[in-house]
Amino acid sequence: MRKKDCFYLGKVAKKFSFKGEVLIYLDTDEPEIYENMESVFVELNKSLVPFFIERSQIHRGDFLRVKFEDVSSEQEADEIIGCEVYLPLSMLPKLEGNKFYYHEIEGFQVEDVRLGTIGKLIRVNDNNTQALFEIDHEGSTILVPVIDDFIVEVNRREQKLILNTPEGLVDLYLG
Repeated sequence: MRKKDCFYLGKVAKKFSFKGEVLIYLDTDEPEIYENMESVFVELNKSLVPFFIERSQIHRGDFLRVKFEDVSSEQEADEIIGCEVYLPLSMLPKLEGNKFYYHEIEGFQVEDVRLGTIGKLIRVNDNNTQALFEIDHEGSTILVPVIDDFIVEVNRREQKLILNTPEGLVDLYLG
């Protein structure tokens, strides 16, 4: 499985028991939908390795307590602490309307209600407190905060993202 065909689910945070159980921090708004998985991919040495789940349950909200089939000691659990956990993109629940996954809208044309076409969405940068749309406009980058009130429409069929930005926000980059 290639990383680009997967989405980041979370990270193996710490050991839970002496028998190899671990806690996976789930980076999701709905941890409960990942409670009964059969397997996950764990990134080891830059490769995604399938790990099969013997049992799992939600633990304190954002954590999933997991017993993997081939991890049965503290030492074996230590080897995966801090490793990132992935699932195939096909396992993402489908979103509709103006809800979207960041990877899903990459490459979309971006239009502003007032200004017309402003460029192509390079990516959504969520490394800061405020996620930002990074839009390529004739070789320069326009940054627009990902704010629900700015999003008029996510048109998957036409691969368009239509925004209504406050006057001056995008104009700064166009001038």
